[in-house]
Amino acid sequence: MKFNAFFRPEISNYFVMFSASHLICIALLAAAIIGLYAGRHRLAIHSRAAAVRYLLIAALLVPEVGLNIWYVLNGIWDFRHTLPLELCSISLILSIVMLMKRSYFLYQFLFFAGMGGAMQAILTPNLDYPFPHFRFLHFFVVHSAIILAPLYMTWIGNMKPTLRSVGLTMLFLNGLAVLVGLTDYLLGANYMFLLHKPDTASVLDLLGNYPYYLLSEEGIALVIFILLYMPFSRIRTKNRHAQPIEASTDKQ
Repeated sequence: MKFNAFFRPEISNYFVMFSASHLICIALLAAAIIGLYAGRHRLAIHSRAAAVRYLLIAALLVPEVGLNIWYVLNGIWDFRHTLPLELCSISLILSIVMLMKRSYFLYQFLFFAGMGGAMQAILTPNLDYPFPHFRFLHFFVVHSAIILAPLYMTWIGNMKPTLRSVGLTMLFLNGLAVLVGLTDYLLGANYMFLLHKPDTASVLDLLGNYPYYLLSEEGIALVIFILLYMPFSRIRTKNRHAQPIEASTDKQ
């Protein structure tokens, strides 16, 4: 493949969902998640933890800067389509800030909304460009990093979400939707598909007509957030039940 074809905006072949390249990217992400968890104790050493943190920041920042340069050089940049106002674009920016500042407030939102949104994007990509185009690599690198960032803060940064975090994330997400929806109205845009569904077939077609699909998305988001929280709820319940036993043993 020629170098200029790697960045060419025109394509003859399109991305195919669950193709070999798509499945390989999913497998690589799964391997990275398993590796991060398995190596969490070794990576907790300060120098190693910092190296992984900076690697994640680079995996988020460098491709995104490259994407915007690509937009400008190819005359594609348009405030109605290329501003960072999609959920994953916002999560990308907030992930960089979270990793730099070690922000627990941002961690709560990113663990649920960021990770949930990026997982959906990885499984059902809204993508035209196939492997090995720059846009393909950008898409899977940054979405994988959005998932890995809160997992890093959980397993290496020792942060844990709470049930309250679920409620805060829902409030934050709805507040964000109001701001983005207002921006859509003023610019004539449709970021986060808040004003209408995509013109082409999408998963949203299964969720009803406008505006009812927005309510369906709310319900799905809440279910996903609760499912993501459940492992932590079980751990807390297990620890709470174990404490009286430990206390009685000490007294003996």
